[in-house]
Amino acid sequence: MSILQKIEQEYFNPEISFQASKSSGPGGQHVNKVNTKIILLFNIPQSNLLQDHEKAILLRKLTKKLDKEGNLVVTSQDSRSQIQNKKKAIKKFYGLLKKAFHKKKPRIATKPGKAAKEKRLKAKKIQSQKKQYRSKDW
Repeated sequence: MSILQKIEQEYFNPEISFQASKSSGPGGQHVNKVNTKIILLFNIPQSNLLQDHEKAILLRKLTKKLDKEGNLVVTSQDSRSQIQNKKKAIKKFYGLLKKAFHKKKPRIATKPGKAAKEKRLKAKKIQSQKKQYRSKDW
């Protein structure tokens, strides 16, 4: 099974841990009483579901989202509901994984076509004629 298939099937859920804390989002005074902010933690170096080269890719590409122990940290505090924030955090987590493992399509250098060359030369001729007409001696 490829890594992208594992991501699509939410294969990493058993290795995800969650923490809840007080949020700074909408909710008024209710925010001060209830832990609605969700912090998702995924320990990359100790994951049994990832191979070594996949761990290396994640550690290299997601360095700004990692803490000192190598935990991938994703937070969500948009909603007033802890359950909704948990769903959003999981969605963000799998989005980050998908983006990290996405391979860029290599750019193939091409030469300009005949029509493009002619168009460029025609534009140059028009510009040179404008400048010629601006001179004193025409």
